Amino acid sequence: MGVYEGRGQLSKALKNLLLRWVEVHSSWDDEASKHFEEKFIFPMEMDLKNASSAMDHMAVVLSSVRRDCQ
Repeated sequence: MGVYEGRGQLSKALKNLLLRWVEVHSSWDDEASKHFEEKFIFPMEMDLKNASSAMDHMAVVLSSVRRDCQ
């Protein structure tokens, strides 16, 4: 699996998770759900953004290495 494929899978998984969260949140809207969202959902979104950026950078580096080694 390449870097972009892995990045795509991560993005798709987070999108599915967020869709499920919207469904759950529509019936679970109290302080506990807000705490869960702040502690887990929001940080996960930020982590994915950071990971995606790092994966994009890694793809560029790997591409450069492949060119240099040919």
